[in-house]
Amino acid sequence: MADIVAIESVLHEVEKSLGVEDAVLVSRSGVHIAGAVPIGAHSETFVAMFAVLLGAAENATSELKERLDSVVINLEGSRVIIVNDGPKALFVFRTRKDIDTRRLRQGLEKYARQIEEHL
Repeated sequence: MADIVAIESVLHEVEKSLGVEDAVLVSRSGVHIAGAVPIGAHSETFVAMFAVLLGAAENATSELKERLDSVVINLEGSRVIIVNDGPKALFVFRTRKDIDTRRLRQGLEKYARQIEEHL
């Protein structure tokens, strides 16, 4: 069984250290695991659609013979970054528009290992 309290703690650390506004962990099947869904967002729809988006991107790019690292959605005032965290989960981050996604992804590696221990 997942240790949700420990995962929430790691997600809060991600928010503080990597400049992320919202950090959510979602199962590959689209179920909310941990983290705060943005205020005003319908939780079930929010997490389910990001799992669908990542799955669709993986299917669409499968012929390229490369592993999908992340999906970035550029909005008017922010960015949503969906990062594959292995076979069990994915990260959904809402960030400032100017954040360096490559740097975010590199900084995320140590946190991803910590979360994997708690899943």
